[in-house]
Amino acid sequence: MIDRATITVTAGNGGNGCVAFRREKYIPKGGPSGGDGGDGGNVFAVGHKDVNTLINFRYNQLFEAGKGEHGKGSNMYGKDGQDVFIPLPLGTVIMDQERRIICDMQNHGQTLLLAEGGKGGKGNTHFKSSIRQAPRFATPGKPGIERKIILELKLIADVGLVGEPNAGKSTLLSKISNAHPKIADYPFTTLEPHLGIVKAGDDFSFVVADIPGLIEGAHDGKGLGHEFLRHIERTKVLVYLLDLGAAQPPSVVLRKLRNELKLYNPALLSKPSLIVLNKTDIKKGAGGIRASKKRPVLAISALKGIGLQKLIFAIKDTLNVSA
Repeated sequence: MIDRATITVTAGNGGNGCVAFRREKYIPKGGPSGGDGGDGGNVFAVGHKDVNTLINFRYNQLFEAGKGEHGKGSNMYGKDGQDVFIPLPLGTVIMDQERRIICDMQNHGQTLLLAEGGKGGKGNTHFKSSIRQAPRFATPGKPGIERKIILELKLIADVGLVGEPNAGKSTLLSKISNAHPKIADYPFTTLEPHLGIVKAGDDFSFVVADIPGLIEGAHDGKGLGHEFLRHIERTKVLVYLLDLGAAQPPSVVLRKLRNELKLYNPALLSKPSLIVLNKTDIKKGAGGIRASKKRPVLAISALKGIGLQKLIFAIKDTLNVSA
């Protein structure tokens, strides 16, 4: 998944104003008639619900709007340059070259002006006066704006699966949703985020994000750290998925996971959450984890399908409470 890109946007230059004079049959020495140049085209970013990644920007990194046409005689104005609209996935953060945030694209149809076209120049008609009956000059069009733009996609999902590599997140997502992530029994199988839509009854559904596994030092970018942490910032609920068969007890792993979230962004710890103990088919027990009203604990086997319906409706209840 391509979730970061740098592009160059160039607005169109304005067309030049025209120097011209009326040449009519019975008016041998007519006045000025130079038209204005057209305005240069603008470059816009547009949020679009059907665009899911930034992959198009791997191959296409330059976006140029049309130039304004030059003015003509007989007071004819040049046409404005054609605007360019760049469709972006919802959840795209738009930044300038210094990584200052310009906009956060959240809604379908949301539009942002990235680069403004130059204004067209004035024709000599504008410069006629009582002391200057036949001005022989016009003004040139203004140049369009050019700038570099940084795009960074943060997935918009209701639920984020938080766990170490190989905790079973991809297996769980494939069992409860329509997603089909790559699954294998070794760490870092998931190298990019996956989204799945989960149905909870006939009238309720939610989006779950399976994001690359988290290791110690992720807040500093170790492993796939920032690739993971950036995406869970938007989720409403976190599901801590803990492997009962792992070398370390679930209580220790949970403490490490929450510490990484805290070091990256302390606000992540305030999100509603559930603790899910996976692989109960090979090992029983709670692994030192205690349930609470704020953070329920559920035991499942994603591989065998044990406890999945109970988990789905527990997530639904948590989402409803957090709404």
